[in-house]
This record gives sequence, C-alpha cells and structure tokens, in this order.
Amino acid sequence: METGIARHGSPEAAESRLHRGTNQSGMRDHNERLVLSLVRQHGSLAKSDIARMTGLSAQTVSVIMRELEEDSLLVRQAPLRGKIGQPSIPMALNPEGAFFIGLKIGRRSAELVLIDFLGTVRSMLHHSYRYPAPRETVEFVTAGMKTMRGELTPAQDKRIAGLGIAMPFELWNWADTAGAPREVMDEWRHRDIRSDIQAQCDFPVYLQNDATSACGAELVFGQAAARDFVYFYIGAFAGGGIVLNGRLFGGPTGNAGALGSMPVPGPDGKPTQLIDVASIAMLEKALNARGVEASHLWTSPQDWGDIGDELDTWIATASQALAYAIVAASSVIDFEAAVIDGWMPLTVRRRLVDAVIEAIGTIDGEGLKLPAVREGTVGIHARALGGASLPLSERFLIGSTTISRSA
Repeated sequence: METGIARHGSPEAAESRLHRGTNQSGMRDHNERLVLSLVRQHGSLAKSDIARMTGLSAQTVSVIMRELEEDSLLVRQAPLRGKIGQPSIPMALNPEGAFFIGLKIGRRSAELVLIDFLGTVRSMLHHSYRYPAPRETVEFVTAGMKTMRGELTPAQDKRIAGLGIAMPFELWNWADTAGAPREVMDEWRHRDIRSDIQAQCDFPVYLQNDATSACGAELVFGQAAARDFVYFYIGAFAGGGIVLNGRLFGGPTGNAGALGSMPVPGPDGKPTQLIDVASIAMLEKALNARGVEASHLWTSPQDWGDIGDELDTWIATASQALAYAIVAASSVIDFEAAVIDGWMPLTVRRRLVDAVIEAIGTIDGEGLKLPAVREGTVGIHARALGGASLPLSERFLIGSTTISRSA
C-alpha cells in the first residue's frame, strides 16, 4: 500500500519541516525517507529506478521527488540520453540540503564535527585532555558550535537538523581505568549532558554509546558492503556495535553490542574482558611502564612513530582477544563480516586486522561459518561522524538507526 504525500508549500514550510520534533509523527514521511535512503545508497537515481526498486507507482514517486526537490534535499543531475523516449533525469542528494553536528566525548579527547547532507566534513575541532570533565566538555561544545556556526551562511545555519552525542555509557564507572579523579568522574553520574547541550540548541540533540555510534558511521558513510556485521572500534577502550539486516541494533536499552565487556582469554589464559586486553589504554600503560611518554597515542592518531616492542606485543595480545570475540559472536549470529576500526594509524590497523585473521585460524570454529574480517572504512573520526549520523539517520533515512536516546 502506498502512503499519500501531502503538498508542503512555501520555503517557510520546508524550513519548518527541517526543524520538526523527533517524535514519530514529526518525522518525514516513510516513503520520502525511503527515497532519500535509496538515493544516498546509489549516489543518484531516476524516478523510474526508484519506482522499480520500491514498487511505488510512477505518480507517487514523481510527487515525492518533486517535494524533496522543493525542500532542497534533492537536486537534478544531467539528463541521461540515448534511450527511446524522454531522457531520464537522475536526482542526487543536495549537499546543502541539511547539516549535522557530531560530538564525540572520549576518555582522552573530545571532537566536534560539522557535516553536510552527503556526510562531507565541513569543519572539525579537537580537544585533548587527561580525563573528561562535564563542565569543560560543555564549554568546548559551546565555543566550538559558535565557531562552526559562524562559518556558515544564515541560510546554511537554518538547515542544521540536529546534533548527535557519541559517548561511553556510565562513563563514571571507568574512573580508575581512565586514571581520573573519582569525584570528577562522579559528576557524570549526576549530569544530563544531552539536556545541557540541548539548552543551547534550536535543533534536536541525540545521545548514543560511542562505539555503537562509530558502528553507525560505518553503516551510513562507510563501505562495509554487508547487511549483517559485527563491528569493533579500538579506542582508549575497546567497544563495538552490531548491524542486522542493514540496521544498527541497540536492543531495548541501547547496550547491545557492548563488545568491550565480552569475556575472552587473558594473557595468562584466565578469562578477562576484551576491554582489558584490546584497548589502546593497555598499550599506553605498557609504554609508561618503560618510562615512555605516550600522549602522542591520543594527539597524533595518524602517526605513532616508532613505538617498539610494546606495539608488537599489544597487537599480538589484542588480535588474539579480538579473534575469540569474533568467533564467540559468530556462534550467536551468522555475521557476513567483522569490521575493525580504531583511533590508530592505518598501518597499525592493517597489522592488527592481519593478526586477527591469522589468530582466528588457530581457534576451533567447527560448526560455524566465520565472517570475513575487514578493516573499517571510516577511520579515526568514526565516533564523531557516528554522532553526526544520528540526526541524519533518525530524521531522513530508513533502517540505519532507531536507537538514539533522550533524557
């Protein structure tokens, strides 16, 4: 059955629609979101292509495309000639159609990113620290948004459709591991960071786990090329997410895919959690034990330089733990792929993935169809981009995320 599409009218109405609330009745029509999702996936599509893919009538598709073009969300491409009849006119996403802000709050740094409707980064700010503090974080966001929005034209600024926060849930529980004063970390227990930031914004603010958000970035912006995959993001702490049938799956509490807590064999053979072996904080700890100052692990993720034997040891232990986590996850869900990304140089990521593939070969996987192990395609900024993908997915797409949380 086709859903009727109402006429929207004036440019003022289009702007109003961009800033509608986040409840279900305020989201864009299902068929409009379906069309936008297909165009994003394929780059550009003609009306006939969309009608064929969706089963909607040509008339319905024509109305949808016209409305999306009037809303400045789609733009016409050059006509495709050479076939019988009228030339086909593909439609593509308009980069200026909407803008989104993503905030990553990590255990060693915060990032603020502004992207356009295509996911292209328009601006990015980075702030490093020894541990996250709520007031300092809000001040960073306040100043950062002022800078970013000041670089936009008034018309662009009005088309900011939302801000997504990617941060670890229950951040206060990691005070000892993060090396932070417990009284500072306890402030997170009593602060509603989403509400604090929402008070400064005239657009919706969303909140999601940081590693799950990174998984969402791989789904929306990456090239995972799989409808079912388990995803690992290796940052200060290891975490992850799950994509099932092309959708980011968070479960009833948003905590599904909490892969950092997965039990794996430790270096001594005793059970431990993945987070205690595969996290970059473990590499930092090993370097500090040798008297090596390791702040560049957080400030220079593109190039760690020559770290030495500690990196070799960390890759060996982390890859073994990740291999067990992948095999264990595969015994529950038949994943097509296991994707590994992280806050690390591309060369290190490649070594880690190669080591994981080798380690999986040493584990008894009889009875299982193990997934292909691949590198992530988004990279070090996956968590911040994942934050920005939350409002994009919730307001304009189908099947990407349905799990952003509010206070």
